[in-house]
Parts: sequence; structure tokens; C-alpha cells
Amino acid sequence: MKNILSMSQLSNQEVYDLIDSAMEFKSGKKSKIGADKFAINLFFENSTRTKSSFQVAEMKLGMNEIQFDASTSSTTKGESLYDTVKTEESIGASVAVIRHSQDKYYEDLVNNHDLKIHIINGGDGTGQHPSQSLLDLMTIYEHFGNFNGLKVGIIGDLSHSRVAHSNAEILTRLGAQMYFGGLNAWYTPEFAEMGPHMNVDDLCREMDVVMLLRVQHERLSSEENQSFSKADYFKNYGLDSTRVAMMKPDTMIMHPAPINRGVEIADDVAECDKSYIFPQMANGVFMRMAMIEAVLEGDDLENEVADKKRQAILR
Repeated sequence: MKNILSMSQLSNQEVYDLIDSAMEFKSGKKSKIGADKFAINLFFENSTRTKSSFQVAEMKLGMNEIQFDASTSSTTKGESLYDTVKTEESIGASVAVIRHSQDKYYEDLVNNHDLKIHIINGGDGTGQHPSQSLLDLMTIYEHFGNFNGLKVGIIGDLSHSRVAHSNAEILTRLGAQMYFGGLNAWYTPEFAEMGPHMNVDDLCREMDVVMLLRVQHERLSSEENQSFSKADYFKNYGLDSTRVAMMKPDTMIMHPAPINRGVEIADDVAECDKSYIFPQMANGVFMRMAMIEAVLEGDDLENEVADKKRQAILR
């Protein structure tokens, strides 16, 4: 695969292959595929976990990172995203991890331009977040060993969450049963096609996996933010110890983070025995190593084919 842009791009087999590769890295597999190669992390939105996780993954693969700060880059002078990416390709970057506020920013890059650099989507607007989705899948697979028939509930700001879009899509395709909770206004027709809306107590009693999402205030209107009450939200939709006690013994609590303690999750629940929030983050490094390796392997195959052609000509 040349690029990893959305979960819909990946076949089920490719998803399982990436999970297997990530688990091999977690078990100690070494790879020199990134030796002497350069990566650029083009983040135009704030990030802690995704950016630093990709940085660690790149270093573990032997890559060098080209430093980039959107606030001091030429994009502030009007440079297009394409010209920024093409510049990094021209100076030797092999992989560009991009987070951008525009939904499907990558379509113009891959459909209208002949780029040699590999693009990995680090999150686009409210669209897709493939690396988060894949690390979530890895974490669930480690715990249950399968996806088919699992009941997965996603609670929170569904409509603004690229994680919700990515996870609901791929989990449905892999055979999980999807359910949703939170404000009815966030339960859009897209999610209604994949599963019913339920109250949080019922979700906690029935789900194998409970995924929480933060409220994305930066994407809400000023009126929505002014009327929002943290206390009311936590009472109606937040996960506290009482709701955790309703869960089945092996239920997983997940969250892509950043977590807002006391809003969607209680402080004592964030690191309880059922919580996989920080194990998700640890798995993120191994999954991102697998993703980078997957796109770079295409270069090695192309070089191998080119070498064979040259050798045939010399004969």
C-alpha cells in the first residue's frame, strides 16, 4: 500500500495484517526499513498522542524526523498543502504524516498530483483517523481474539469525531454489533444505519467494549458551548464507578484521548481495572510502526523490480 488514508481504503485482510505486524513489533520484532529515511509530521491541528506516537515509531524504525511547526512554516505565507508536501518530498522525505482540519484533505494530494512521498492520514477534520482506529482494533483483538459478534458501544460527541466514524465503519465490517449513546443531536443518520441509540446504563450492562469520546468544544457553535453543562453531561452520559459496576467482568473501557476527567469519565474510572486507555496509547507506537513499515515496503518492492530489470538489460 502506498498511502494509508482511511479505513474504507483498507481491506479486512490488510487490517488483520497490520494488527499482526504491530503485535510482532510489540513482541520484539526489529526492522531496519526506515534506516537513512526521513519522515515529516505535518500537524496543522494540536496533538499530543498521535504526533509523539508517530515520532517514537519513526525513531524505532531508524528514521530521521524533519522538524515542522505549522505556525512558523510557509503555510502562514499562503503556501498550499500540496506545495508543502512536494517540498518535503523534494528534499528527501519518504513519509509524510498529516493532520489537517479539512475533511478529506488527502483527496487532492493523491488524485490530482503525482507524489512519490507516502502519506499517512493523522486525522482529517471530522472525517477519518485510521491510525487511532487501527490501534483500537489491535487492543480489542489482544483482549478478545476476534471481532465477530462483539457488542461495541460508542458514547459521546459522535458527529464531530473522526474516531467514531473510523471505528464504527471498520468494526461493522469486521462483524461487531454497534450501539451508540450520548446526545440525540449527535446521533446522525450515518450512525443510525450502523446501530441503535441506547441510554448509557443499558449500554454499560450489555456491551463488551465501551468507547468514550470527549465533547469537541472547538467544533461546537458558540451557542452550544454556552448552554453546555459539564455536571449535567456527566450525570446523563458520563462513566462513573456505579456504571462500571454494571458492566460484565471482561468489558473493556476505551477512549482515544485526550480525556476530560469529570466530564465523560470519572477520575477513578480512567485508570480502573477495566480501563484500556493507557494500553491503547502504548499499542499506538507499535501500530504506527506497522503502518510506516507497510508503506515503505512498497518502495523496497519497486526497487527490487527495478534492479531485476537493470540486470536483465545488462545480460
